[in-house]
Amino acid sequence: TVVNMDEETPLLNRRRTSSNIKNSKLFLAVFSAVLGNFSFGYSLVYSSPVLPRFTGPDAEPRLRMDSAQAALFGSLYSLGAAAGGLGAMLLNDCTGRKMSVMISAVPSSVGYMLMGGAVDLWMLHVGRFLTGVAGGMTAASIPVYIAEISHAGVRGALGSCPQITAVVGSLALYALALVVPWRWLAVAGGIIPLLMVVLLLFMPCSPRRLLSLGQQKQAEQALRWLRGSSFDIHSELNAIQVQDKITWSQLRTPKYYKPILISVGMRFLQQMTGITPILSFLESIFDESNGPFANAAIVGGVRLLSVTLAACLMDKAGRKVLLYISSMLMFLSTLTMTLVFHNPACPPAAAGLIPLISTMVFIFGYAMGWGPITWLLMSEVLPLAARGVASGLCVTVSWLTAFTITYFFNHFMHGYLYVFYLCFTVVCVVCLLFNALCVPETRGRSLEEIEDFFRTGQFTINQDEPRAEST
Repeated sequence: TVVNMDEETPLLNRRRTSSNIKNSKLFLAVFSAVLGNFSFGYSLVYSSPVLPRFTGPDAEPRLRMDSAQAALFGSLYSLGAAAGGLGAMLLNDCTGRKMSVMISAVPSSVGYMLMGGAVDLWMLHVGRFLTGVAGGMTAASIPVYIAEISHAGVRGALGSCPQITAVVGSLALYALALVVPWRWLAVAGGIIPLLMVVLLLFMPCSPRRLLSLGQQKQAEQALRWLRGSSFDIHSELNAIQVQDKITWSQLRTPKYYKPILISVGMRFLQQMTGITPILSFLESIFDESNGPFANAAIVGGVRLLSVTLAACLMDKAGRKVLLYISSMLMFLSTLTMTLVFHNPACPPAAAGLIPLISTMVFIFGYAMGWGPITWLLMSEVLPLAARGVASGLCVTVSWLTAFTITYFFNHFMHGYLYVFYLCFTVVCVVCLLFNALCVPETRGRSLEEIEDFFRTGQFTINQDEPRAEST
């Protein structure tokens, strides 16, 4: 038996990278990029603590909102994010993933300035929309950038970083809202995008992006910077498949349309679970159940714990197992909430405690699977030749869905919460079936191996065993 060392080398490099990753500068590049997700998480839930200030009796006269204006303010973020996803479809391939992330700082900073200095409702609405545009751009670009600079052995953990920092951003907003006026919350939100731009100036572009532009030398320099000087980068460079942009006729082949449909389907289902309206109107939901104001901050802490746990398990347990657990926990939570809000005779103490526990379980389940893994799988399974455009499409579909749900959620929340939670319960069952029938297990696979799976229908290389030939 003769072992083919040329075939074994990529796997050995993969294991070496996994063990020596702490010696590389990869973490610094990932950290710089995911600061955009901190801003994304912060701006996503900005409406939750500030809306009571605009709808209450003490609101400034020119900024006071009725129920329709409050619904618009809460849902405009999702509409802006859909627009940002459309913009990312062009920017990801025209300017590159890193530059697309950096450009997102412009609408983000302008949006926070408008909200922080608002003297009329239109400034609040436009600012909310612009921060949504920035969120959509980062949601489409950051996961792709991280996937393309990461090694297969750690891509699951690093691919969870966007969700982790988004959760940290949300938790920071909830915590600050307990002591900081709403205008200063907007001012604080504008600082992180500027810091992100400064750090990304010193980070490399994606090696795959550089190779697609024919910049072989720059790609080698970028990969060596990311992997470290002791790593043999040539086998990884040779494994990267540079492809021309796909045509409409190619989109009709399973190799291309299957992963795109899986990614779009996951982003659609992710929003249909109700995560965006629940996070956007968390304070109002607890108010309906007589829960205390600080409950939102408690839920934010649970969300951070669960997404961190998911990052630790992503490359050990696998994606599909965590998606199963996530679907089941969300199902139990939304079913419980349906029963609680459908029963007005529930004792006051239980009416406040059960929604808190159920929401914590829902957030824990979502952040264990359908939160981070949906972002990660989008960047993993999309075809390499169409990843920039297709990721923007996924984000656009996701946030158009979120806008629709969030807008109607706020309109009919009072008195009809059980109807929404019943719909979310049904969606969780669909998520369970979708994972079982459609989602491939990508743990430990290179991006090229994943793309070959959709071409051949099977993984030709076992991620747990070295590749060898017998002669």
